[in-house]
Amino acid sequence: MKLLAVIPHYNHVHTVGKVAQAIQAFGIDCLIVDDGSDDSAITALQQLSQPDIEVIYRAQNGGKGSAVKDGIKYAALHGYTHVLQVDADAQHCLADTQKLVAAAMTQPQAVICGQPVYGTDTPKARLYGRKITNFWLAVNTLSLDIKDGMCGFRIYPLAPTVDVINSEYIGNYMDFDAEILVHLHRRGCVFVWIDTPVTYASDGVSHFRVWQDNILISRMHARLFFSMLWHVPGLLWRRWQRKIHD
Repeated sequence: MKLLAVIPHYNHVHTVGKVAQAIQAFGIDCLIVDDGSDDSAITALQQLSQPDIEVIYRAQNGGKGSAVKDGIKYAALHGYTHVLQVDADAQHCLADTQKLVAAAMTQPQAVICGQPVYGTDTPKARLYGRKITNFWLAVNTLSLDIKDGMCGFRIYPLAPTVDVINSEYIGNYMDFDAEILVHLHRRGCVFVWIDTPVTYASDGVSHFRVWQDNILISRMHARLFFSMLWHVPGLLWRRWQRKIHD
C-alpha cells in the first residue's frame, strides 16, 4: 500500500501546518491542495513546503470537493494506491490515523471511514444536519452501510475512487464527502468504520456556508435518490448475496 494524505485547505493558516506535520510523523507523504487562499495563507504554505509535504495551488476557490478531487488525481499520477483525506482545521483526532492505516492494510479494497464521536462542544445545527444527511444516505443506498457521510477523515482505495470521479458527477463543495461514498457503495465497495473523536474549537474557522451548502446538499440527496432507482436491482442483489454469505 502506497498512501498519500490529501489535505484540502482554504485559509486555515493556524492549523494546516500542525495537521500536515502530525500526519507526516506517521511516515505518510502529505499533499496540501490550497483552494485559492489569500496571500498570507499562501506565504505560510510556502514556508511549510518540504520534501514530504507537497503543496499545490488552485488559482480560484472551487470548494472542498474540487480540492480533494485534484489531490486524488495527483495521487493517481504519482503511483499511490490509497488516499487519506483529512481536513485542515485540526478537528480530527489525528492520533487515530494509525487505526485507519492499520484497517486499510488489513482490507486494502475497503473504504476506511472515521465515525465521529461528538463531544459537548459540537454545534447542535451540525448534529441535526448530519442526522438528516445520514437518513437520506440510508434511503439512497437501501442500507445502513454508510454510518456517517460528512466526516472528512477517511482512506479511499484509489482505483475505484478515480473511476467514480471520472465517470460520475460528484459535488465540488461540502456535498462531496457524502456523494462520493454513495457512488463507491454502488460499486460494491466495503466500508469499515473507526470511532474517532471530533472537536470544535471555540475559535475555530468553518467554511460551511449555511444556505449555499445546505441547498447543494439537498440537491445532492435528490440527485442520488432519482439515480438510485436505476441501481435498485443491484443494491438488492448485493444485500441478498450478503445474507447468504453471513
